[in-house]
Amino acid sequence: MGHLYFFPGIEVIPTAKGLFLLQHKYIRDLLSKTSMNMAKDVHTPMSTSSPLTLSDGSASTDSTKYRKVIGALQYLGLTRPDIAFAVNRLSQFMHKPTKCHWTAAK
Repeated sequence: MGHLYFFPGIEVIPTAKGLFLLQHKYIRDLLSKTSMNMAKDVHTPMSTSSPLTLSDGSASTDSTKYRKVIGALQYLGLTRPDIAFAVNRLSQFMHKPTKCHWTAAK
């Protein structure tokens, strides 16, 4: 079958020590789908100043879009374990996301 170079959403680069997994294209596609191509980088995956709660008083947001983005972030966690806690926390609100949850996801 040959060498593995691409697996759905994951680029595989063979090295002397093993395999190096990248998801650059997957990340760019996700940013494009959410209209965040020009977003700035941050050092922490989630704000630590505002706690997330189930009913924060903000308006509801599109739950289908929210679920798709959180699902994509969960798949991204295969090569980015640093976002695991933030994605897990955001996934707790998938049944009724608010604008505050959507802002935290972005």
